Amino acid sequence: MTLNYSVVFEFERQYDDHTFWEWMKENWTLCYVYSAVYVVLIFGGKWVMARRPRYDLRPYLALWSAMLAIFSICGSLRMWTELIYSVTNYSLQYAMCVPSYYTREVAGFWSFLFVVSKVVELGDTVFIVLRKTPLIFLHWYHHITVLIYVWATYTEHAASGRMFCTMNYTVHSFMYTYYALRALRYNIPKWVNIMITLMQLLQMVIGVVINIWVYQIKSRGEPCQQSWDNLKYAFLMYFSYFVLFANFFYNAYLKKPLHHHEQKKQH
Repeated sequence: MTLNYSVVFEFERQYDDHTFWEWMKENWTLCYVYSAVYVVLIFGGKWVMARRPRYDLRPYLALWSAMLAIFSICGSLRMWTELIYSVTNYSLQYAMCVPSYYTREVAGFWSFLFVVSKVVELGDTVFIVLRKTPLIFLHWYHHITVLIYVWATYTEHAASGRMFCTMNYTVHSFMYTYYALRALRYNIPKWVNIMITLMQLLQMVIGVVINIWVYQIKSRGEPCQQSWDNLKYAFLMYFSYFVLFANFFYNAYLKKPLHHHEQKKQH
């Protein structure tokens, strides 16, 4: 069975993985520059905005989120097709250990866009700063570490990126759609927000499990395209996300608010 897409666009067919790969191997450390500039801008922006009234920016936030939602949905559909093909025609271990998706014209193109998108997504924080909504540690830590990991991972064509990329596209499809609808003032039930956070938590659990599985495969001496350093970083990254998202979920949805007299006692 061959991998067949019902439609392959010309821009997907024209994508050259080797050229981008060579560029990334020489320039991937730019992710540190982007991250440093990002931190300076967001915390400098918070300092400036502390003395200014907030900007609403609701229509622009809706447009921004809608564009990222459409992009994520497209990426999710393209990557799931290749992932399902790899698992059903080879095996789950093949999907985690053989980086063939980089050289398959459609999946390769959307993997490239995934890497680039992690720079674009830093723009999320601009809206948080200018609208003076809470900027939590989880938000900016997640943006920086994903950017650095994805750029470093592309240089070695780590096979587990197939799973990570597909999961991230999928979760972002729901997340940015929710953000766009909320920015348009749609009345969305609270359970939708809870389900999206649970999806994010599940993504982190699966990420940890994948890393443990790859570790076991490599420990048996079987071939699996992911360096030990990358594996270690990926595990720590996904585990830290799990802890932070679990903490966020607990505080946002499970923790009982203090009664007024109890709040007074604490002050």
